[in-house]
Amino acid sequence: MPVHDDAQERLIEAAGRIFAEKGFDGATVRDISQQANANLAAINYYFRDKERLYIETVKSACQRQAEQFPLPRWPEGTPAVTKLQDFIKTLVRRMVDHPADRSEWHRQLFLREMAQPTAACAEMVRDVIRPMAEVLSEILREFIPEVPDRKRWLIGFSIVGQAFFHRMAGPIVSKLIGEEEHRAYDVELLTEHITDFSLAALGVQKPIRKMARGRGAASRRRLMKHGPLTPIPSPPKRGRGEKRRDF
Repeated sequence: MPVHDDAQERLIEAAGRIFAEKGFDGATVRDISQQANANLAAINYYFRDKERLYIETVKSACQRQAEQFPLPRWPEGTPAVTKLQDFIKTLVRRMVDHPADRSEWHRQLFLREMAQPTAACAEMVRDVIRPMAEVLSEILREFIPEVPDRKRWLIGFSIVGQAFFHRMAGPIVSKLIGEEEHRAYDVELLTEHITDFSLAALGVQKPIRKMARGRGAASRRRLMKHGPLTPIPSPPKRGRGEKRRDF
């Protein structure tokens, strides 16, 4: 349900903060309407009931970031490496590139919904998450067309999980490495790391130990220009006593 009316938007914002703090059962429509500075009847007018308000509020937590950071429209012939890097950058921006005070209830409400799924989860997946997941699946198909769907989904989950970690575990990371170092974990750094890590895992970029020497960006540029690496077959093993032949 798109938000167009100011009162409707205020209700979702107020509901998000209260649902995130108290959960569905602990929140009351009276508290929500008061915090939104709206008439109690406005909830029935816009959402029919408390459950529908909750569902739309959960979906809004995802939709607003999707609208703020949309995926680019790639022209025909765009290299798969470029698409993957753009996808990861968009994902990372949705996860970490937003003011903390405005997004805190989004994170808390999302965590509540993941821990105790409701009808909102199914609609959130259908309307927000599945379209994004299908884009990633098609990008991965360009890298690994022969891989079964199950494996491709698992690889996609691993890529998304790297960005999702920094969304959900930011406070833990900050305490582990210190606030000053954590501030350096910006969109560009996380995008570069997740892209390098994922391309190496897909076997189309050199291993991480070589990229640690500063070759990651150069390797990505080569991939964007020339395409993925062609795997080099290992030389056959020599038998005991067999002499090496040089050609």
